[in-house]
Amino acid sequence: MIRIGILGYGNLGRGIELAVNANDDMEVVGVFTRRDPASVKPYGENVAVWPAADLAVHTGDIDVLMLAGGSATDLPEQTPAAALLYNVVDSFDTHANIPAHFAAVDEAARETGHVAVISAGWDPGMFSVARLYANAVLPDGADYTFWGRGVSQGHSDAIRRVPGVVDARQYTVPVPAALEAVRAGENPQLTTRQKHTRECYVVAEEGADLAAIEKAIVEMPNYFADYDTTVTFISQDELDRDHAGIPHGGSVIRTGRTGVDGANGHVIEYSLKLDSNPEFTGSVLVACARAAWRMAGEGMVGAKTVFDIPPACLSATDDAQLRATML
Repeated sequence: MIRIGILGYGNLGRGIELAVNANDDMEVVGVFTRRDPASVKPYGENVAVWPAADLAVHTGDIDVLMLAGGSATDLPEQTPAAALLYNVVDSFDTHANIPAHFAAVDEAARETGHVAVISAGWDPGMFSVARLYANAVLPDGADYTFWGRGVSQGHSDAIRRVPGVVDARQYTVPVPAALEAVRAGENPQLTTRQKHTRECYVVAEEGADLAAIEKAIVEMPNYFADYDTTVTFISQDELDRDHAGIPHGGSVIRTGRTGVDGANGHVIEYSLKLDSNPEFTGSVLVACARAAWRMAGEGMVGAKTVFDIPPACLSATDDAQLRATML
């Protein structure tokens, strides 16, 4: 059994535990938390809960540590520190900062001989692999990524910081005309505004200036100013009833041409439709934990991404059965 530890027990941490429970070759042995350990109740009755400060105490109990923190402030510090102690997997998803994060984690993991899989999930992660395969197959082409329709937790949090807002959910939505043009192989040049819209459902304080709240949202730089954004005010009961889930998904598409003078066009599309973003992301991380454990067992060290993992290393099925059933 691969012994799994989880650092952080929010939506993603719980999703990781559920994913581990669905696999017969691994088990969660403990959860590390910055909260009062007595307040954290894992699904498994035999799962220990330890203070995050005790990370160095349990290195003999865990084969792979899964990091369930956020990319903005948690993972840049947590992953290099944890990689000094454990084989680790994280879901760092700030695309522009992945090279710097990789370098920091790689240095730490190599110092103590561990494997550290970073930026696992669906984007980056599964979408990244789809881009790589599609680019290799169609070198003469163009890439497009559409996200949604789904809840953006970061954008929802940004709305909640607006004065007068009690609660909110924000959905990222692909523009249908843009998506159809790409799928038709038209290779359109699309601006940020032309690719996605943003739908905001907002619960306001009683007596709040709704016009001021809407203005603050739609003009918010780095979040909404570059998009066509709609703001709908609803009650807390409506938000809890109609927007309680965390769905997401999207499509990564490459269009390209082959033949003499590019006579023939092709479209490669990989898409996901997810009822629960954190549970699905947790499932991807767990498959990568299996790969990290196997690579460590083969003597590999350092930071890795999904590009470095052989597909068979992700699967609990043996190679012969994979060839017989999936090839």
